[in-house]
Amino acid sequence: MKEKLEAYFQIDKLGSNVGREVLAGFTTFISMAYILFVNPSVLGAAGMDKGAVFTATALASALGCLLMGLLAKYPIATAPALGINAFFTYSVCIGMKVPWQTALAGVFVASLIFLLITVFKLRELIIDAIPANLKYAISAGIGLFIAFIGLADGGLIVADKSTLVKLGSFAGTTWLTIFGLIVTAILLVRRVPGGIFIGMIATSLLGIITGMIKLPMALVSSAPSLSPTFMVALKHVSDINTIQLAVVVLTFLLVTFFDTAGTLVGLAQQAGFIRDNKMPRVGKALLSDSVAMTAGSLLGTSPVGAYVESSAGIAVGGRSGLTAVVTGLLFIGGMFFSPLLAVVTSQVTAPALIIVGVLMAQSMRKIEWDKMEIAIPSFLILLGMPLTYSISDGLALGVIAYPITMIAAKRGKEVHPIMYVLFFVFIGFFWILNK
Repeated sequence: MKEKLEAYFQIDKLGSNVGREVLAGFTTFISMAYILFVNPSVLGAAGMDKGAVFTATALASALGCLLMGLLAKYPIATAPALGINAFFTYSVCIGMKVPWQTALAGVFVASLIFLLITVFKLRELIIDAIPANLKYAISAGIGLFIAFIGLADGGLIVADKSTLVKLGSFAGTTWLTIFGLIVTAILLVRRVPGGIFIGMIATSLLGIITGMIKLPMALVSSAPSLSPTFMVALKHVSDINTIQLAVVVLTFLLVTFFDTAGTLVGLAQQAGFIRDNKMPRVGKALLSDSVAMTAGSLLGTSPVGAYVESSAGIAVGGRSGLTAVVTGLLFIGGMFFSPLLAVVTSQVTAPALIIVGVLMAQSMRKIEWDKMEIAIPSFLILLGMPLTYSISDGLALGVIAYPITMIAAKRGKEVHPIMYVLFFVFIGFFWILNK
């Protein structure tokens, strides 16, 4: 069995081994398992059945991970994307007063368009057209973004009306984050294999011992029924019959498109997959993502996309599709072990996200900072992702600035035609979001 896995995923050629890939899969799952609880909470506010959303989230995530691992052979996990699920609930359902059934149909229509443009390789062309410097910036920007998430989740930084953010209070569960960060940093400096994963376990144990993390009342529970949301999207496609709902579909499409594209590029850059500014098997990766989004809408969840937390597994050493397969299988198991997942709190995963941010930020050194036409759009991506709390928004800022600075430097002919198209697409994107 081990030999078959190594041969299929070409683990030896990637400089890894089966044990490391399995550990990476566990690490990725632990880093993103929170979505099993966060997504039902967010979509539940729109009136959706939380139990059904929990099961739909697990199944859609598992399908995407398995496809990404078996078809594209990348160590990249997928799940319902944060941010777009909030747009689904608070902007569309609550703000526009669109029934969740209709909003779910909008996700389904957007996913079909997504699938279509993937089959015709439009997404692949766009990813290949992004210049290498911006790809480095995307990777580093995602690193800063997830480090920011980790700092916030761990309580080290908090919101402030006067200064937007400030240093948090060193009290209560924040000490778990501090402990985990110190332990993980020491392990990585000492080059201990699986340091990030060991840091998570150590932080969980400290939380349990000190009473900051409560032991679950049970270990196993049955998966909630899917019936309240299953195939509801298909039944309400005919409700997409107004300009307002067409804009909703377009927004679902654009945000998911560029959010996933940016994440895939950043993670591929981190793992060292990009060669000659091209991402191998990117078509299969995008197809896996598109199919998962379509299936997710039919099961009953908001758009599915590649997850930045996959960087935690990559940092542990995951390099093959086996990492994603393990993560997918754990999502299936997670449906029945939901009480146990409650032990992995945000304070446990926060140190991992911060450390991974450090690792991903290293790609900044490859950016041509001495050329202002490159430095300015790269910097906007780097700063834009964490400060707008959106990968797609940060990417948009850099892509809009890039043609302008290149033309100013009399290098406009070096800009790929697709980048000029994206310039206008992103301006339209911002116009739609701010209407």
